[in-house]
Amino acid sequence: MSRFPFRFGVNQFTTQPWSFEEDVTRYAALGVDAIEICEAKLDPARAGEQMRAARAAGLEISAVQPQIRTFFGSKMAPQPEGAEERVAAFARSLKTLAPYAEGAAFVMNTGAPPDGNMQRCLDETVHHLRRLAPLAADLGVKIAIEPLNPTSINVETAIWTIDQALDLLDAVGHDSCGLCLDYWNIWQQPDCVAAIHRAAGRIVAVQASDWRTPCSGMDRLVPGSGSIPLGALLHATAQAGFDGVCTLEIFSSGVADSLYECDLNEVITQGREGLHRAWSAADMRADA
Repeated sequence: MSRFPFRFGVNQFTTQPWSFEEDVTRYAALGVDAIEICEAKLDPARAGEQMRAARAAGLEISAVQPQIRTFFGSKMAPQPEGAEERVAAFARSLKTLAPYAEGAAFVMNTGAPPDGNMQRCLDETVHHLRRLAPLAADLGVKIAIEPLNPTSINVETAIWTIDQALDLLDAVGHDSCGLCLDYWNIWQQPDCVAAIHRAAGRIVAVQASDWRTPCSGMDRLVPGSGSIPLGALLHATAQAGFDGVCTLEIFSSGVADSLYECDLNEVITQGREGLHRAWSAADMRADA
C-alpha cells in the first residue's frame, strides 16, 4: 500500500467560526501541514503580522483566497462592480500578501458573465490575466484558475469543467497561471479522471470535501462521508504529477446540520482521515 502523497492543508473557510489567530493555533496543534489563507479573515492593519504568525507556527502557506477573486461580479463578492476596480483589488492582494507566501497559489475564477455573455466573460478574463500574470511571476507566486460546480454558473463562474479551465490557461499562455482542482466542483464532469490526467503539470492547488445534493452552494461534507469517488480522483491527481498540498475546503452555511456547529477540531481530524482512507481504498482496489 503506497503512502498518501500529499501534505495536508486546511482552508480557513472550513473553520469560518474561528478567528485567524484561532485557525493558526489550532491547525498547528492538530498537526496540519499547510494553511490556505482567506484574505477576508485578515485584519488589513495587521495582515503582514498575521501572515508571519502562520509561518512561525510551522504552517506552510500553500494558497490564498483573495478578497476579490473574480473580474466580474459574483454572489460572494458583488462589489466593486467595475472590472478595472476588481483587477486592481486582485493586484493589491498579490502585492500585499505574496511577500509572505512565496510559491503560493492565488485562487480565482471568472465571476458571473454579464447578461449571460460567457464569451465576453472569458475573453476579458484572459485579457486581465495576461496583465496580472507577469506581476505574479515577479512576486514568486501562481494564479490558480478554479472551475466551479454547475450550481455556480451565472452566479460565480463561466467555467465548470477542467477542460474549460485548460482552454483558458492556453489562451493566457503564461507559466505563472495554473489550475486549482476542487473535487467538489469538478467530480461530476464526464470522465473526470481522464480530464485530471490531461491537466498534468498544470495543477497548482487541490481542494477536497465531499458531496450530497446541496441545499445551497455552501453545503459540503467531510471527505469520505459523501458521493465523490475521492480515491480515484486523488490517484489521478498524483499520476498527473501533483505532489503538493491537498487542502480541506468545506463550506457549511445556512443548513440545518451545519458543520460549523460541530467540533471543528473533529471536522479537521475526520477530514484528514477520510482522505487517507479514500487513498488507501483506491490503492487496494488497484492492487487487487
